[in-house]
Amino acid sequence: MARIYVETLIRADLDEVWRHTKDPGRHARWDLRFTHIEHVTAERFRYRTTLLPGVHIDGFGVTAGELDRPDGSALSVLRFGSGDRRSLIARGGGYWRYVPVTGGVRFLTAYDYRPRWGRAGRLADRAFRPTFGWATAWSFDRLRLWLEDGVSPSTSRWCWLAETTIRTGLVLAAWRFGPVPLVAALGLPPTRWTPAARRCLRHPVVRRSRPASRPADRKAGPE
Repeated sequence: MARIYVETLIRADLDEVWRHTKDPGRHARWDLRFTHIEHVTAERFRYRTTLLPGVHIDGFGVTAGELDRPDGSALSVLRFGSGDRRSLIARGGGYWRYVPVTGGVRFLTAYDYRPRWGRAGRLADRAFRPTFGWATAWSFDRLRLWLEDGVSPSTSRWCWLAETTIRTGLVLAAWRFGPVPLVAALGLPPTRWTPAARRCLRHPVVRRSRPASRPADRKAGPE
């Protein structure tokens, strides 16, 4: 199946985006895919994903980052996996790219993984992969709201839950009142405080322009 690709434009300094994605404490706050992340060494980390109260999936990752590339961009390459047999993801890999452009940073990722459980896993992945891609895009927009507008990840989560509850109520109301509530539920755009996967690109776009140059006196952020 196709690899997962997500891209967004964040109107913030590259170093700030780098810190909020490479620091494990900050990363776990905005990324829906992880509940907890901790570094074992500078390059290795452990992560935990909570599926249900008391039900956790643990995994590992190895990352290498390059902040000062010749073209002014930054790159973080990642390998990850889980030894937990309950995890559909066995092993995978990908990268984050940070491309400075006029007014901000193009932050993008592309990654792929190998599912376990044989044929059953490959069938389950047909539903899981789009959901995982959606969670990645939703999380990228959550990060964007945090850095651009100061909307904390906890606030944006509650806004999303409230909006989802309202949309669900409108869908249920359509059974009694006709299609108007359904059209409202599906057609109304998300509020400016609510993360939305639809705001992100889900396929790469070919661009000819070069990334904007970065200030020469910029200080490197933490790995």
